[in-house]
Amino acid sequence: MRELLAERAGPDENRAATATPEGYDTELWARMSGALGLAGLTLPEEYGGTGRGPAALAAACEETGRTLAPSPLLATAVLGAPLLAALGTPEQRADLLPRLADGSLTCTLAVPGALALALGLTGDNTAHPWSGDGRAGGIQATRTTDGGWRLYGEAAQVVDGHSAGLLIVAAHTGGFARSRTLLFLVRADAAEAPGLVRTRQPALDPTRTRATVQFRDTGAELLGEEPADVLGALATAGRAAAVMLAAEAVGAAREALDRTVAHAGSREPSGRPAAPAPTVDHRLADLYVQVETARSLTHCAAREPGPGPESGPLALAHALDALRATAGESAQPHGGTGPTRDQEAYFHRAASDELLFGPARRLRARAAERTGPFGEVAA
Repeated sequence: MRELLAERAGPDENRAATATPEGYDTELWARMSGALGLAGLTLPEEYGGTGRGPAALAAACEETGRTLAPSPLLATAVLGAPLLAALGTPEQRADLLPRLADGSLTCTLAVPGALALALGLTGDNTAHPWSGDGRAGGIQATRTTDGGWRLYGEAAQVVDGHSAGLLIVAAHTGGFARSRTLLFLVRADAAEAPGLVRTRQPALDPTRTRATVQFRDTGAELLGEEPADVLGALATAGRAAAVMLAAEAVGAAREALDRTVAHAGSREPSGRPAAPAPTVDHRLADLYVQVETARSLTHCAAREPGPGPESGPLALAHALDALRATAGESAQPHGGTGPTRDQEAYFHRAASDELLFGPARRLRARAAERTGPFGEVAA
């Protein structure tokens, strides 16, 4: 996998890929999902996956994070497919999961408001009306006379929202007495989804594409059947996603650190090579410890038994801190040269992920709310 990414996901290749309408290299994605099987790495074998578990997917995410490779892996395999596998009817799983596993279909999660809150990463997703309150705002879902559903509203900051072939949409439905959040499937093909408007947005990190998705009386299909613990499923998926995001951040942090060490050791002031100053040596040593600590926490979380590892958000907080620190150090003007565009890309990933899934202090606060003084899960 590292050889493939080195060949297809270098800085120049990434810039070319993000400039395409899809926002990623479709050929690279076909090889990642086909030959390597990354899209179906955690899906059951009966649906075309390999059933390898989260540790294998975390290792893959660490490699994609190292190169900042733009791909639908996060949106499809981390955010979307687990919800479909957990809540979908047998017919929905049989129809959609094999296509997600082989990479021929991509999907993403579209939620109104903050994605981190909807996934339960920075707060209790049952305590806030983030999907809408039944009066205004959010995304509203209403039943039609023929038993179908229609959606009206807007979701901002949808990862890969402009290109995904399937949208899993969180929407509010019901009056005061039966107010609840449900998940819906929207086939993003224009012929099948009239009223669906998707607009790609400028992003601080162009390798993490985002879009605003508007639903203007758009037809939708209920994911699964009622009753269903939708908010619990979102929180479980959020904790698992935190591990994969942490793995990406650790891979990016390690690559940024390696580049900084190489750059600091090859400076040539006055026309001759010079070793890094002692103060730089010490800072780099501290960063190495920080990155490896985050990596250890991430690998432990990936191997935690059961769905939705409790230590996922805490691992993500440490990984984001490590990435921000190493990216900041890589942007320092060692030798008076200043940061390059490639070095700045890691700082942009750090800032972008913290805005979308953090901040780290709130990830830690939420982890403290969910665990007792000795790590027991709070009721």
